[in-house]
Amino acid sequence: MKPRIAITVGDPAGIGPEVAAKAAADPRVLAACEPIVYGPSPTRTFAAGELSAAAGRAAYDVIVRAVDAARRGEVQAIATAPVNKEAFRLAGLEWSGHTDLLAHLTGSSHVAMMFYSEALRVVLATVHIALAEVPKALTQQSLEATIALTARELPRFGIARPRIAVAGLNPHAGEHGLFGHEEEIAIGPAIAACRANGVDVSGPYPGDTVFVRARRGDFDVVVACYHDQGLIPVKLVAFGQAVNVTLGLPIIRTSVDHGTAFDIAGQGIADPESMITAVLLAARLARADSTLKSDVSTVKSEISTRI
Repeated sequence: MKPRIAITVGDPAGIGPEVAAKAAADPRVLAACEPIVYGPSPTRTFAAGELSAAAGRAAYDVIVRAVDAARRGEVQAIATAPVNKEAFRLAGLEWSGHTDLLAHLTGSSHVAMMFYSEALRVVLATVHIALAEVPKALTQQSLEATIALTARELPRFGIARPRIAVAGLNPHAGEHGLFGHEEEIAIGPAIAACRANGVDVSGPYPGDTVFVRARRGDFDVVVACYHDQGLIPVKLVAFGQAVNVTLGLPIIRTSVDHGTAFDIAGQGIADPESMITAVLLAARLARADSTLKSDVSTVKSEISTRI
């Protein structure tokens, strides 16, 4: 049986409704899953390309509905079109986007944003915070949690024992304290602690070369210190083919690698390829989870029979 995948339209004033509809009708998607589009009531209208609190609230309400459906087992995964963070704020919502909202809705204590592509995979140690706040947010404890989460989650993507590289925060990964101390105070100790627990992780490596090495096959995934450090290389080599996956949730959630694109909303010219790729990965993960659950059930049944 094909998995049922919820496709949320994101901000209804952006290109989300368009790319969601196009993805749901794509032959590749229909062959892989049963897509179900979640959007606001069709009786509601939103001005294309216009930022508004109403659109932000509508996007939030749709996400809540999809998450509820996933937790009840009515859908096996969620693929999300982009929301607008400013519209969320106008609507009085405290979350900066999907990642922290989904963690809240599912009661998940630690989540991470991964951008997955065949060319390059990157996990972000910090997400939507000001660059000036990054050094304070990069604690040994938080990095250990993110590295450990990455090691646990990557096998679901067919990487049995992931080789994890961690990027340094400062130029030349600090050059032994010459250009900063975060590598010595937090990043290095987190790597050492995870290695002691059996995780194949190394670094910190200079940010200007670690992604090149990962692209060449030296590593399976890179943990980046901040948003743009990780996303610039991913979007450079795989824009439109990279999928945003939230690690650490009890449900499967994938998303596009682009924003709401208000400048072209409502014109019918939005490229749905990133949305299609996100849905296909969601379906793949859902099938893998279903197979794993079936195998576990079979083992339990065999053990029960022997007893």
